[in-house]
Amino acid sequence: MTAQSIDPKLLQILVCPLTKTSLRYDKEKQELISDKAKLAFPIRDGIPILLADEARKLD
Repeated sequence: MTAQSIDPKLLQILVCPLTKTSLRYDKEKQELISDKAKLAFPIRDGIPILLADEARKLD
């Protein structure tokens, strides 16, 4: 399975659903990172899953 890329224009408009701050794209892990909330939101089949219940907590 090859890693998909997220549209840069989409990345510019997406924000963390909790903090409303911008997200950082981790291509290797296929996640959108919210540094302020310390959460990593998964990207599944090219679709960002911006639900707090689906997010992984960062250390």
